[in-house]
Amino acid sequence: MSDTTPTAPKAAEPDYDRLLRANLERVFNERDAERRAAALAELFVEAPVMYEPTDIVQGREAISAVAGALLDRFGPTFRFTPVGNAVGHHGLGYLRWQAGADGGPVTVTGSDVAEFAHGRIARLWVLLNPLEA
Repeated sequence: MSDTTPTAPKAAEPDYDRLLRANLERVFNERDAERRAAALAELFVEAPVMYEPTDIVQGREAISAVAGALLDRFGPTFRFTPVGNAVGHHGLGYLRWQAGADGGPVTVTGSDVAEFAHGRIARLWVLLNPLEA
C-alpha cells in the first residue's frame, strides 16, 4: 500500500551562523542605540523573548536596553566574540561565545540558543557557563 498523503514542503533552514554572529556583533556589541534598534528590527521577530539566567525580557526595546546596559556596565572595550561556528537545524541554533575587555582576559563564557521563525530570532536563551575557580 503506497502512502499518497501530500507532504508539506520543507522550509529552508536559516543561516544560523550568520544570524547568531550578527546578533552578537550588531546587537550585543553595538553601543549606538539607533544602530542596535535597526539590527533588532532586522534580526528578531516583532515580539521576541529573551531568557536570561535571572530574567525574562520581552520585546525588541527591552532587549536593546539590556544590551546597552551590559556594555555600559563593563566598560568601553568590553565585547562578545564568537567561539567556533553556530550550528542548528529545524529552527533551533546555538553559538558559543566569550566576552571581556578587548585585548584583556576572558571574563565570561556562554552560549546563545535561539529559536527561529521565518528566518528571524523569536526566542533567545542566554546560557552562562559557571565561573572557574
